[in-house]
Amino acid sequence: MSLVDRLKHAWNSFISEENKKSPMGNYNLGYSSSFRPDRIRYTNGNERTMVTAIYNRIAIDCSTIQVKHVRMDDEDRFLEVIDSPLNNCLVTEANKDQQSRAFIQDIVMSLFDEGAVAIVPVDTSVDITNGTFDIYSMRTGKIIQWFPDHIQVEVYNDRKGIRETLTLPKKSVAIIENPHYAVMNERNSVLQRLIRKLSILDLIDEQSGSGKLDLIVQLPYVIKSEARRKQAETRRQSMEDQLSNSKYGIAYTDGTEKITQLNRSVENNLLKQIEYLTSMLNGQLGINDAILDGSANETVMLNYMNRTIEPILAAITLEFNRKFLTKTARTQHQSVKYFNDPFRLVTVTNLAEIADKFTRNEIMTSNEMRQVIGMKPVDDPRANELRNKNLNEAEPKTDEVIDAKKEVIKEEPTKSDPKDGENQNG
Repeated sequence: MSLVDRLKHAWNSFISEENKKSPMGNYNLGYSSSFRPDRIRYTNGNERTMVTAIYNRIAIDCSTIQVKHVRMDDEDRFLEVIDSPLNNCLVTEANKDQQSRAFIQDIVMSLFDEGAVAIVPVDTSVDITNGTFDIYSMRTGKIIQWFPDHIQVEVYNDRKGIRETLTLPKKSVAIIENPHYAVMNERNSVLQRLIRKLSILDLIDEQSGSGKLDLIVQLPYVIKSEARRKQAETRRQSMEDQLSNSKYGIAYTDGTEKITQLNRSVENNLLKQIEYLTSMLNGQLGINDAILDGSANETVMLNYMNRTIEPILAAITLEFNRKFLTKTARTQHQSVKYFNDPFRLVTVTNLAEIADKFTRNEIMTSNEMRQVIGMKPVDDPRANELRNKNLNEAEPKTDEVIDAKKEVIKEEPTKSDPKDGENQNG
């Protein structure tokens, strides 16, 4: 673009008068909110405990694994990625507010919080109740009611900026249930019991830190008559006034009065129960402290990926295959698959050894390994060949080379026997 064209079409957001107008005074932009209205809000007490850290860690790990609309061969092996609107939702943009990774993270977090989540096609080519359709955008929805062939879902309407309730057929909506439901969402599951114990501990902490003294004052007389009760109440109010009006919280008592303090450290087995339930939950979900703080080795991460992440991604992709791909598409070997990067946890030292083994055994080409490292491919055509570069290339056996070798052999003199030479000289 020339300098004249740049100056002619140049635009700045701060210079535009339309952007300086007040939305309420000049034109209506729709429903507004001081916080993001489509963001997931935890319920059932999950927002008040440390369980949200576990939810967030698992959801982020699930979102790092790519989900794509692909074509498989006859042996159910990956062949190519299909450039379709569904693949655009899974790889680039799920809706106007969420990119693909944020959408997968939203699915997993909603799955843990509610136990089951609906993936609603929002913008489609035709009515979703009338058969085959292409999906241009999709959102997560909270299932409110279940019917034999329909569900009632609460979905964020990105055109109005509010959540609305829709009744949609089950055949057109992906309904994903948490594969760890028995551990996380069941009423008396390990996670729910842990949440209740943590809530009790928080309540005790609030009570101990509320500023109350929890004192019992033993007066030097028996409180049985109404006059004595009034006298005791007056004495209690006098002590409260002394403590509240004193700069350092100091009060005086009579020498015959005895004071007993009740607020003391919690000496029960609540903390032990919380530690036991946390250990049991980590064992059942396949996670530990090393995974949460990022110090886990390859073996621990492999176990975590197989036991925790894989069932969640399998539940998502299988439901996408069932609801968003027709029978005809499945017979054409179309599928929704997830792809995990096996080199993500490999150190540079081990990666060099793996690169040598993979290229030497003709598993990956040089350009494919360069892409894993993060380097751009080279233009050399040999970099795209599956061959062992440690072996010398065989010389081409052309007819000209063979004839040339035969001529060289004919021209070489034959070596004579030493005995024959002696006879000739004699």
